[in-house]
Amino acid sequence: TPFVYDKIQICKGVINLALVSIVMGSKSDLETVSKAFKVLKELEIPYEIRILSAHRTPEELLSYIKEAERKGVKVFIAAAGGAAHLPGVIASHTTLPVIGLPVKSPDLGGLDSLLSMVQMPSGVPVAVVGINRSENAALLAAQVLSIENDDIRKAISERRKKIREKVISANMEVKELVRGKNEEG
Repeated sequence: TPFVYDKIQICKGVINLALVSIVMGSKSDLETVSKAFKVLKELEIPYEIRILSAHRTPEELLSYIKEAERKGVKVFIAAAGGAAHLPGVIASHTTLPVIGLPVKSPDLGGLDSLLSMVQMPSGVPVAVVGINRSENAALLAAQVLSIENDDIRKAISERRKKIREKVISANMEVKELVRGKNEEG
């Protein structure tokens, strides 16, 4: 089991800062995935990023999966468009949680990616978030990690409180706006 000290993990004699691995099928996925980076930074969850293709760099992908496991990564986020085999290939080579992030494609709007990920065969599950919903992928990874990490659980709770406060504030603004319109009319 890894030893965690001030965000540094020592697992099997290897120092690693990442708890989450974000793997993209191509550089074009970077913009979509950028919201995940922001969420993980906000929650102070260390992560690493790779561009590896299930089809174009299969040997390198397999090698990286084993390396990430050895270094103590706990969750994979796999972003892919089109055929979107990346999350399934990762899931077939690890027992760690894999979160599929379907990327919107110009041909079918990401539906192809989504269906490819959610239709995994029995025995090799991939959790899947909505098309281009990298923020949710990062939050789901954080929730998985929060099972054993109270600091992450508290950070998620604080984030939700802020979101709640924004919605309540927006609701109050709309109520005031409607009240003012009714008084004018």
